[in-house]
Amino acid sequence: MPKPHDPVERRLEMVERQLRRRDVRDERVLAAMERVPRELFVPERMRRRAFDDAALPIGAQQTISQPYMVARICETLSLRGDERVLDVGTGSGYQAAVLAELVREVHSIERLQELAEQARANLEQAGYAERVQVHVGDGTLGDPDHAPFAAIAVAAAAPRLPPSLYAQLEPLGRLVIPVGSLLGQDLQLIVRSPEGPAVLATVPCRFVPLLGAEGFDE
Repeated sequence: MPKPHDPVERRLEMVERQLRRRDVRDERVLAAMERVPRELFVPERMRRRAFDDAALPIGAQQTISQPYMVARICETLSLRGDERVLDVGTGSGYQAAVLAELVREVHSIERLQELAEQARANLEQAGYAERVQVHVGDGTLGDPDHAPFAAIAVAAAAPRLPPSLYAQLEPLGRLVIPVGSLLGQDLQLIVRSPEGPAVLATVPCRFVPLLGAEGFDE
């Protein structure tokens, strides 16, 4: 019989209860969430809580996002598998690892050197070191050296759409970002269209602030 705290069993239970029962339907996303060892992306002292239906602190006043929000961001991006994707706000590296299960190439940018180093260690331990490139810099300005991107995932809240991120999208590229105040936001899907940014969907959410030149002030 499986052990009560067996991480594989707990991941399967997380996907069933927190994702499938809350209308996450993309089977590729669900399979990715089953495969990525979330427990390796939280501080060791919190690993028993790794599969909680909540965001968890990872240090430096940052969090690993709630499993549902990670899955929702990935599903909203409608990824096919052949894309180059930018992950803004590396944090623990978990979102980047899930994206690595879904696309060809992942670049992830983190503002804080200490978190970037920890994310690299987490990704290596989980087997994703060669599939995710972690960069240190202002995430609001994106990663122009590797642009354009078919999709951009932002795991922190901005007061408005950062122009630099939008500019780094391919034509018809997709950007998912929480937009709003520090107290609450809407998770927006923005598509780069010939007429300019097209907002196609929103979901209420609450994320830590996206700090930087085109985000919130530090």
